[in-house]
Amino acid sequence: MRIAAIIRNFLNGLAFGITETIPGVSGGTIAIILGFYDELIETVNHFTNNLRKRIKFLLPLLFGIATGLIVFSSIITYLLTNFSFPTMAFFIGLIVGIIPLIFIKVKDPSRWFTLKELALILLPCLTLVVIANLKPVSVTDPADVIKNIGVPFMIFIFIAGIIAAAALVIPGVSGSFMLLLMGIYRLATYSISSIGSLLADITNTSLMLNIAKVLVPLAAGIIIGGLSMARVIEKLLKNHHKTIYLIILGLLLGSVYALFRDPVTYQSGLSVLHVIIGIATFSIGSVISYSLGKKHL
Repeated sequence: MRIAAIIRNFLNGLAFGITETIPGVSGGTIAIILGFYDELIETVNHFTNNLRKRIKFLLPLLFGIATGLIVFSSIITYLLTNFSFPTMAFFIGLIVGIIPLIFIKVKDPSRWFTLKELALILLPCLTLVVIANLKPVSVTDPADVIKNIGVPFMIFIFIAGIIAAAALVIPGVSGSFMLLLMGIYRLATYSISSIGSLLADITNTSLMLNIAKVLVPLAAGIIIGGLSMARVIEKLLKNHHKTIYLIILGLLLGSVYALFRDPVTYQSGLSVLHVIIGIATFSIGSVISYSLGKKHL
């Protein structure tokens, strides 16, 4: 049972890490679908309480996240470059599949939503719609940009990490999408994918420095932002559980629009074959999401 739990936590982390390489796809949503969201928030906020239990949960999870980010970033990049619509359709399906379950969770069967409840759904949904229509800052050549990074821009990367981490722990909001909007996403993915080259030549100090310029301030921001937001989320879940899930429902609805609106979804072109495959991957993602979510929600 202990080994099974370690494997499960690793696979959960793997799924979380993979989704965080894709702009618009929320790791928090995946955590809810797989049923470890509440435990993750609790573990982060109360790590020193029952330390042994927390470590057993967190270590394989973090290892899975790191594996997902490093190993699958190149695979996801390949899929998005050559089969962007079917790939994104699968992740959109994952989100759509969980929406009915969240709806049932927050809907009082004896009445319709009140105006306050509708506002809690619509406001975050509309916020993501607005964000999705903002033009992200583009980076034409990450390698050249990284070479010229100075302290001011490293501070900006640190702030971007805080914002991304805050988004990362909120289901329906994508941390990688926040990085995309702030013009940091390609720098981050380029630096992560360069880790493999660094491991092949550990004496390459210039490459090590370039990776550190991006990933050190980004990681510091993510840690600080994640810890801060996790405490806020835990308190809100404890005292305003239904309110939080109403907001999450709105964020999930908004994220579906954001993903369909995202240029990444269509970057490899849109042929009849891609649409047909996309419908299939969307359906598979929806079924997987609904089946897993039904066990945990």
